[in-house]
Amino acid sequence: MMIETMANVGLLYFLFLVGVEMDISVVRNAGKRAVAAAIAGMVLPFVVGAAFSFILSREYNNDMNQGTYILFLGVALSVTAFPVLARILAELKLINTELGRLALSAALITDVCAWIMLVLAITLAENKTASLASLWVLLSSVAFVAFCAYVVRPAAAWVVKKTPEGEAFSEFHISLILAGVLVSGLTTDAIGTHSVFGAFVFGLAIPTGPLGVTLVEKLEDFVSGLLLPLFFAVSGLKTNIGVIRGSYTWAILILVIFLACTGKIVGTILIGFFYEMPLSEGAALGLLMNTKGLIEMIVLNVGKDQKVFDDESFAIMVVITVIMTAIVVPAVSVIYKPSRRSIYYKRRTIQVSKSDAEFRVLVCVHTPRNVPTMINLLEASNPTKKSPICVYVLHLVELSGRTSAMLIVHNTAKAEQPALHKSDAQTDHVITPFENYERRANFVSIQPLTAISPYSSMHEDICNVAEDKRVSLIIIPFHKQQTVDGEMEATNMAFRDINKNVLAHAPCSVGVLVDRGLSGGSNLLAANQVSYNVAILFFGGPDDREALCYGWRMLEHQGISLTIMRFVSGEELSGERLREQQQKHSSNNEQSVLSVQTDKDIQKQLDERLLHEFRMRCEDDDSVDYIEKVVNNGEETVAEIRTMDEHDLFIVGRGQAVVSPLTAGLTDWSECPEIGAIGDLLASSDFAATASVLVLQQYAGQGSTGEGIETPHEHDEEHFPQINQSSEGQFMSNTERV
Repeated sequence: MMIETMANVGLLYFLFLVGVEMDISVVRNAGKRAVAAAIAGMVLPFVVGAAFSFILSREYNNDMNQGTYILFLGVALSVTAFPVLARILAELKLINTELGRLALSAALITDVCAWIMLVLAITLAENKTASLASLWVLLSSVAFVAFCAYVVRPAAAWVVKKTPEGEAFSEFHISLILAGVLVSGLTTDAIGTHSVFGAFVFGLAIPTGPLGVTLVEKLEDFVSGLLLPLFFAVSGLKTNIGVIRGSYTWAILILVIFLACTGKIVGTILIGFFYEMPLSEGAALGLLMNTKGLIEMIVLNVGKDQKVFDDESFAIMVVITVIMTAIVVPAVSVIYKPSRRSIYYKRRTIQVSKSDAEFRVLVCVHTPRNVPTMINLLEASNPTKKSPICVYVLHLVELSGRTSAMLIVHNTAKAEQPALHKSDAQTDHVITPFENYERRANFVSIQPLTAISPYSSMHEDICNVAEDKRVSLIIIPFHKQQTVDGEMEATNMAFRDINKNVLAHAPCSVGVLVDRGLSGGSNLLAANQVSYNVAILFFGGPDDREALCYGWRMLEHQGISLTIMRFVSGEELSGERLREQQQKHSSNNEQSVLSVQTDKDIQKQLDERLLHEFRMRCEDDDSVDYIEKVVNNGEETVAEIRTMDEHDLFIVGRGQAVVSPLTAGLTDWSECPEIGAIGDLLASSDFAATASVLVLQQYAGQGSTGEGIETPHEHDEEHFPQINQSSEGQFMSNTERV
C-alpha cells in the first residue's frame, strides 16, 4: 500500500509535467495526413479489441457492462505512447524525418483521444446502471476543464507577468501550484473520473514559458527518476502470468497481438496509399503507432481497480502491451531502411563555390555565448545581392530521458520551416539574435533548426543536415572558451568528441571557431560598423587554400583588411631553384623527358596557381598585405606568428594532409591536435592574443566509395575557368601521380 501510494503521487506529478510541456497547438495545427493516420491507426485495433472482448470475458465480468469492457480493451489496444515513440524515433535516427514528424503528430492526436475515451470509460465503469449519474460525471469533468482554462490559466499568466524577467519565481507561487496538482487530482477523483486526469488538465493550464521551465527543472528528476518507476513496479507486482491458463488462452493472446498490430499497419498503409506514401513507409508508420507505454498501463491499472479486468485479463493485456512495444524497433529496422540518399552536389567547399551563387553555411551552436561572434563572422563573410548567404542555425541540445526534450523536437519539426519550442529559454536566446540579424542585414536568410540527440551521435545529425541542405561550410564552436583572466578553459569535453567526429565525417568543408570575441565580444555590429583586421597564415595544402578562399570572400567587404602571411621553407626554396635549373637544362636536350611528380609537387603547384591568381586580383587593393616569410623550423614559425598582433581574426588551415618541416616540431606538444599544429598554437592559453581563430578543413571526398570525390585539380578548374586550357593540358600530360 505504501509503494502504491507513492507511485500514485508520482503518477500525478508526472502527468502534470506532461501537461505543462505539451503544446496543444500542435494538435490544432496538425496536418490532414497526421489526423487521418491517427484515426486509421485507432479504428481497426479498436474493432479488434471489441471483437475479442467477447472471447476474453467469456467466463468473467458477468456483472460488468460489456460496453465498458469493450471501451477499456479498445483504448488499451488502439492508443500510441507519445513519449516512448519519440525515444524510439530518436534511437532510429528518424525523429527529424518526414516519417518521424508524421508519426509524432499522429501519436499526439491519439493520446488526446485516449484521454477522452479514458474519462468516458471510467465514468461508465463507476456508474454501471445510473445513466443520469454518468451524465453528471461528464458534465462535471467539462466544468473542471473550463475552470482550468478560464481561471487557473489567467492566474498563472498573472504570476508570470508580475515576476520580472530574469528573476526566480516566488517559492510561494511554486508551492501553490504544486499543491494545486493534488487538489486537482482530488477534485476529479471526487467527481468520478481518475485523479491523473485532473493533474494532466491542470498542467495544460500552465502557460508555456519560464514558469513551465521552472516547474520542470524542480520536479522532473525527482518524479521521473524515483516516483514514476514505482508505478511500473506496482504494475509488475500486480501481474501474475501464471494465471494465464491453457494453450487456448495463449493462442487467443497471440492472435490478439497479431491482429491489433496488423490493424494499425493496414490502416496506415491505406492512408499512405491515399496520400501517395511508399508501401514501406506506410508499414513502418503502422509499426511505430503500435508503441505502447504509460497511458496503456494507466488504462489497465484503472480497469483492474474498477474490476473491469480480472487477474487473467490484466496479465494478458500487460503481456500484449510489452510484446507490442518490444517488436517495434526490430520490425521497423527490417522493414524501413531509409538508406540516406546520396545527395551529390558540387559545391562542397568554399573554393568551388561560385562568387555569383548563394553561399550556404551551417552554423552549430551549443550555448548563447558563441552567438555574437558567429553573427559577426557571418557579416564579415560579405553577403551581397550577387552572392547572398543562406545560414542554417543548428542549436545542439543533448538528448536526456525527459519528455520535455522529446516535445521540443516534435514542436521544432511540426512545420515545414521549423519553429522552436517556446519553453526552451536557451533556444530562444540562441535563435532570437540570429533572427534579429536577419531583419537588419541585407542578403542574409536564417533558418533555425534544433538537433536533440545524444552527444555520441550528434555528429550524425550535423552531417545529415549539412548534406540535406547542401551547404558548403559547417562552422562548429571550439570546446574551450576564454575566461576572464585570458585562460582557455574546456566547457564540455563531449563537445570535443563531436568536433572530431564532424571533422572525420562531414560532407563538406568544416570550420572550427575558437571564440575570443570578435571586435568587442558580445556586441552585435551593424553591417556598416564592421571593421576587422583578418590574418591568414598560409603554409600550403588544400586546407590552407580553403582558408585563403574564405579570406578572399571576406576581402570584398569594405570593412575588412586582410594580411596574408605565407611561410616558405628555406630548404624547399633552395631545392626548388635546383629543380628549375635541371628543368631548364633538360629542355635544351632534343629528347623529351617525362617528369614524374609526387602529390606534394602537385599540391605545391596548385598553391602557386591560387596565390598567383589572388595576387593578380588584389594587386591594386590597399586593404591587402601579402608577406612571405622564409623559416626553417617550427621555432622560427612560432616566432614569426607571435609578431602578428593587432588582428581580430586568424584564419588557418587544419593542415592534416600536409607534412611540413615548418610545423613538425609543433605537433609534439599539441593539446588539441584535431585542429592542427598552427590552430592549436593560436587556440592555446600560451599564445598572448585576444583574436578569434577559424580553423578550416577542406572537404576531400568520400574515400573508399569514390562517390563525390573531387580532386584538388577539379576544384581549381571550376574556381579558375580563365586559366589557359592548352597550358593546363600540357601540365597534365607531363605529370604522373605516384
